[in-house]
Amino acid sequence: MSATPIVLAGCSGELSALDPAGPRAENLALLWWVMFWGAAVLFLLVITLFTLAYLRTSWLAKLEPKHWIVGGGLILPIPVLVVLTGTALVLGEQLLPHGNSVLRIGAHAERWTWQFTYPNGTVSEGALVQIPAGEPVDFVLSAEDVIHAFWVPRLGGKIDAVPGHLNTIRLEADRPGIYWGQCAEYCGEGHDTMFFRVEAVEPTAFAALMGEGQ
Repeated sequence: MSATPIVLAGCSGELSALDPAGPRAENLALLWWVMFWGAAVLFLLVITLFTLAYLRTSWLAKLEPKHWIVGGGLILPIPVLVVLTGTALVLGEQLLPHGNSVLRIGAHAERWTWQFTYPNGTVSEGALVQIPAGEPVDFVLSAEDVIHAFWVPRLGGKIDAVPGHLNTIRLEADRPGIYWGQCAEYCGEGHDTMFFRVEAVEPTAFAALMGEGQ
């Protein structure tokens, strides 16, 4: 536990899910922290009970085995699981692409590159896709050969790109900037180089980009 702050100090950077830059990534980061602190509380409770059992205090000696079973098997885990599961369901529901998005961009995976297609038919180059900052964008995932996974840690969760099937994920960037993504499913010897960039630009700049592509 004492080393945890030092370890967490390294959880930042271009591919850190704990350094969110959009509302959906913020939900995931919050869920991670809830799970982390929930696990920490459970750990401390177990250590406390272990210490009391080791010291064999007079109060503890009065407890019968059934008290340990009811307390440790029901009373302790049930409220913790209810809180953690409830939090996961509420935050997870908010990640789904409800409603129609203004912008849908195709993302096609092929070993070991990504190709993005805008609504006007323009195809991006250099594994770079531009999106408007502050607006939700649906990425429609497809794959050419094997299963890949589309993941931009600072903007949201990940989803598989499966051959013969379309999956959709909604992402949003709070502000302009470059956000790195990568294939999160091992797909062969070139997997470690299968990166791409999402560039969030001002909405007016993105509208001009789409106009130029027509």
